[in-house]
Amino acid sequence: MNLSTAPAEGPVAFGDDLRPQSLLGAYRRGLYPFPAGSIEQRFLNEMLYETEVEAGRIHVLSAGDEPYSVAWCCPDPRPLILVDQVRVQRSLRRQLRGATGWTSTVDVCFERVVTQCREGRSERWLTDELLAGLCRLHALGFAHSVEIWEGAELVGGTFGVRAGAVFSADSQFTLRSGAGKAAVTDLVRRFADAGGVAVDVQQDGEHVRLLGARPVARAQYLELLRAPHSGSGLPTGELPVSRLAD
Repeated sequence: MNLSTAPAEGPVAFGDDLRPQSLLGAYRRGLYPFPAGSIEQRFLNEMLYETEVEAGRIHVLSAGDEPYSVAWCCPDPRPLILVDQVRVQRSLRRQLRGATGWTSTVDVCFERVVTQCREGRSERWLTDELLAGLCRLHALGFAHSVEIWEGAELVGGTFGVRAGAVFSADSQFTLRSGAGKAAVTDLVRRFADAGGVAVDVQQDGEHVRLLGARPVARAQYLELLRAPHSGSGLPTGELPVSRLAD
């Protein structure tokens, strides 16, 4: 699939294959999944994008029973946090310094983090099928979570998939003010220590700009994914969140 001519916004492809090997292959090619949370949304996808599909501007990746059940996205530009250029905003640094007693871990409760990320969302793109695929990908060592703890209580977290030099962060949740931001900041720090180059936050917005995200042209992002890379695993172990303010 030639992404150089793909739409800059919205889906660039449709397909219903959420098996772990297919998920990993998609992330490595710059795609991330956005499943339809209802039958109505599937029909809407087909109705809205039928012309684009027929014209070849949007591809159908699989011929399953419900090809329009999963939209695959690759926006242009792509919001990235470059690990060697990240600057934590002053307000976030103050919040992190004040997070006394908060700690972070990696991969302690991946499924719990993913499940929490979809709680209370009216548009549940984290469907049961996607959750199952991500959990299998985690078991294979490609999907990871960062957890934020207040004592023994899980108060925030984020998760995503590593694709070489890039970590694609899918979602985050917050049960205490700032805990979700702390999770993403911790992920960036740990990924830098693992030899990573950038954390992809997928969708631009003021909240990710505050975390250091900057728009990068899709072509540059795809080059980064294709570049040879040999890094280590994410550092594990419980660490104080307050260190992130340094």
